[in-house]
Amino acid sequence: MEDGMSGWVAKRFWKEARPVACDGGYTVQLDGRAIKTPAKTLLRVPTLALAEAIAGEWDAQADTIDPATMPVTRTANSALDKVAHQFTEVADMLAAYGDSDLLCYRATHPQELVARQSGMWDPLLDWAADALGARLRPVSGIMHQPQDGAALALLSERVHGMSEFELAGFHDLVAISGSLVLALAVTVERISVDEAWALSRVDETWQEEQWGIDEEASELAEKKRIDIVNAAWFFHASRRET
Repeated sequence: MEDGMSGWVAKRFWKEARPVACDGGYTVQLDGRAIKTPAKTLLRVPTLALAEAIAGEWDAQADTIDPATMPVTRTANSALDKVAHQFTEVADMLAAYGDSDLLCYRATHPQELVARQSGMWDPLLDWAADALGARLRPVSGIMHQPQDGAALALLSERVHGMSEFELAGFHDLVAISGSLVLALAVTVERISVDEAWALSRVDETWQEEQWGIDEEASELAEKKRIDIVNAAWFFHASRRET
């Protein structure tokens, strides 16, 4: 998720970044002064794990601050500056992926790919039906076919039940994988994020097996893989310690 840090260039001006407890959670202080978001909101996160990770990102900066190396900070900024103010819109957007979920759109040929999609994706659709009460139907081809409204409502309810910090991490899980079901499976640890990544790339892996690996596409895919791993970590780390 973009957060307002893109293109921001500044010099390191602090000696120490330190997580500190505050009202409603934790913040991070640079030489005793609390960090603020690009929108000038106090950077307050719900768990010590997030605060420690953010402090580590700031401590790792060299002379020039590089936002690209600060994924936890960026996502926390998004949670506070964007998701908190547009929660319903963001939740609705992500829940809408259920109506065109990657796992539901199947190839018509070749048969080997059809079988691979079925073997790898059907268990997750079955899990969504059994564990979440939401049965999504696989369809052949790329033409959109609406899913059952009651099933989509149940999935949407789960998305809307997240906190703004969970939703900020969940955003990239859904957007990068193209699957609401895969993302939800990661949030409850039905599958690992690495498994979700592999499942989201069944078609791409097939193409690579047939035609070889494209170096440029491979580099882009690796960036997305890192982003989705970071998103999963952020989601789980945002849940309040008990």
